[in-house]
Amino acid sequence: MADTNDIQTFVQRYLVPEGSDELNKNLRAMAISFAVTDDKIKEIIKGMHKSMKTGLDHDDPNALPMIPTYVSGRPTGKETGTFLALDLGGTNLRVCQVTLKGDTTYSLVQQKFTITQEAKESRLWDFIAECVGVFLEEHDLHPAPGKRTIPCGYTFSFPIYQTGIASGNLSMWNKSFTVPNSVGRDVVNLTQSAFQRHHVPVEVVAVLNDTVGTLMTSGYSHPDTQMGIIFGTGTNAAYWERLENIGKWAGPDRKGEMVVNLEWGAFDNATEVLPYTAHDNKLNRKSSNHGLQVFEKMISGLFLGEVARNAILSLVDQRLIFGGRSSEILNKSYTFDTAYMSEIVADASPNLDGVKVVLEGTLDIPPTSLIDRKVVQHVCNMIGTRGVRLSAAAMSAVLLARPELLTSTVSVGIDGSMYQFYPNFEANLYAVSRVFLGGDFVDNRLKLHLAKDGSGVGAAIVAMTVDRDRQH
Repeated sequence: MADTNDIQTFVQRYLVPEGSDELNKNLRAMAISFAVTDDKIKEIIKGMHKSMKTGLDHDDPNALPMIPTYVSGRPTGKETGTFLALDLGGTNLRVCQVTLKGDTTYSLVQQKFTITQEAKESRLWDFIAECVGVFLEEHDLHPAPGKRTIPCGYTFSFPIYQTGIASGNLSMWNKSFTVPNSVGRDVVNLTQSAFQRHHVPVEVVAVLNDTVGTLMTSGYSHPDTQMGIIFGTGTNAAYWERLENIGKWAGPDRKGEMVVNLEWGAFDNATEVLPYTAHDNKLNRKSSNHGLQVFEKMISGLFLGEVARNAILSLVDQRLIFGGRSSEILNKSYTFDTAYMSEIVADASPNLDGVKVVLEGTLDIPPTSLIDRKVVQHVCNMIGTRGVRLSAAAMSAVLLARPELLTSTVSVGIDGSMYQFYPNFEANLYAVSRVFLGGDFVDNRLKLHLAKDGSGVGAAIVAMTVDRDRQH
């Protein structure tokens, strides 16, 4: 087993013996800048715990947001019933009917509606009500006997300041939405009023984000789930925290647990502990949210390829690869997709034929040498390895925040393209976290599960827990 606390472990594997001294000097420097040693991870875990603690105590722009979600009922997997879920994203509105079967399994019927330009600019709330009305009619859905409405969970993927389990004020629009008279108002009220105008017999009983949904989806199938994570285009996590540890919680009850949404993409925006390189800085200074979501930019699918593109071009500019030439495609931002990184990292052929196809076929780079292809694979590996080690660091930090749970089995529900498709991502999460959580716990009690569709199924499960707890 390589010593992951020795910087040389992160350097030797990336040198190219048949390459020039100048090339290897640059590869060595690059490998050191992207290296995340065990000591570095310990520093990151410590920094994350400090930031979590501050964020739980009070709102602080320099700490993690640590948002109380008002979700306080864990699913058991035995609940039954049919619930609705709405999932409002940047391009589609999904309406789902989720039937919980009581044996930790569920079935799903869903319909997708493309959000029109008119809805994005003005009549969004009426558009949502019309789509839900169409769904109810087409699937012949009615409130249960004796009830006037069907309970519904609402995944709202725009920033909201949550004020209750079923209330949250819109902080701002993004994703090119500009609906007037909405910012600062309660999105559940706006939606519910539209339902009443259109005579749609649905009641939104919970509003949540997709990370909380991932946690709850996993929790229905695996009731020992402690954490939900998205490692995808973006990244975030939510976990169960004891109410007594949430200093800023102003609710009446201080007993029991609540799901806290970390918004961990914003961790260490001041870059005090993260291994920040010139290639990260280049991405950051050119991005629309400069200086924000710094952690997300180091580990998530939207950005990894761009960091790799910056690093590859820095070698091209020194004429160390591709004979100093690039291509129109590679010269444009965000053209080196993280999916290409996955293909490049996975290529085990002697001549790196897969790498050649990506570079010459897809990116239109002039004919490459085997050394060029090895270097590109090494650069992708450096950045991908950093990404998975930082991902494992963050997961370990959150699990270590509840050490009393680590004596039992703990499940973590994970969704997202990095977790699903990046080579060996899950195996590396286990391997890296062993160092910090202990071999006994990771080998025998930690269970990572793919929790697909948290934004649909998870919203329905939260609606179920709210509906269940209201009846008691």
